[in-house]
Amino acid sequence: MSAQERLRDALGASLAGSGGPLAAATRLCQACVELLPVDGASISLTLDGTNRGTFGSSSPLSRHLDELQFTFGEGPCLDAAHSNAPVLVGDLHDPADSRWPAFTDAVLDSGVSSVFALPVRLSAQPVGALDLFRTAAGPLGEDALDGGLLAAELAAAPLLDLLAGHTDWEAAGQPDDGWLQLASLERLEVYQATGMIMAALDVDATEALVRLRAHAFAVDLTAGQVAWQIVERVVSLDSGDWQDRGESGASR
Repeated sequence: MSAQERLRDALGASLAGSGGPLAAATRLCQACVELLPVDGASISLTLDGTNRGTFGSSSPLSRHLDELQFTFGEGPCLDAAHSNAPVLVGDLHDPADSRWPAFTDAVLDSGVSSVFALPVRLSAQPVGALDLFRTAAGPLGEDALDGGLLAAELAAAPLLDLLAGHTDWEAAGQPDDGWLQLASLERLEVYQATGMIMAALDVDATEALVRLRAHAFAVDLTAGQVAWQIVERVVSLDSGDWQDRGESGASR
């Protein structure tokens, strides 16, 4: 058995176990860290060019990096899903690479120096990406890239299980566990907070999300953290800051 076959078997074995599709996706991310020369992994789902949720992660830091991509509306996951091709950045310190200015600064502040995003596909169409990161700079390497591509291919399996579970439950007229898990990926607190901003500031949904992201950028929090503050009324939308947030945006 070749090294790649052993790697495929080991990654595939990580999907077996209890807890449903989301738990399987998390085990796959953890297996990536164990079997590949990376320090973290997460699986991001995208829709219409937006990061819609984290479908598995190896650690809180991995999930946080995925949240940063949503907050700034830029990052390797979105590019990989858009281009349907791997996005490999071995050194985020490189001043010649300025494709994600806000995301890159935030990631470097988190102690991460390299990121790699590999498309996750259903029926040949990209629906997200497997994000791998390392604290040290340097290329991923051919063998590790092949392993990452295997993991991205396998990542489609728990997602398919989730969607199939939804269909089966619905047809049977029973509680729809698959749908509930899928809905849990959505950034529900962000959408709730966006609605509150719309009502308070009399702006449309697009402008409300711009202001939420800009505020998050200004106070060095993620969009999810700011959304939670809004929903829990920790911050007041009557503050004069919110009137100006739409002008600056969430990028440098």
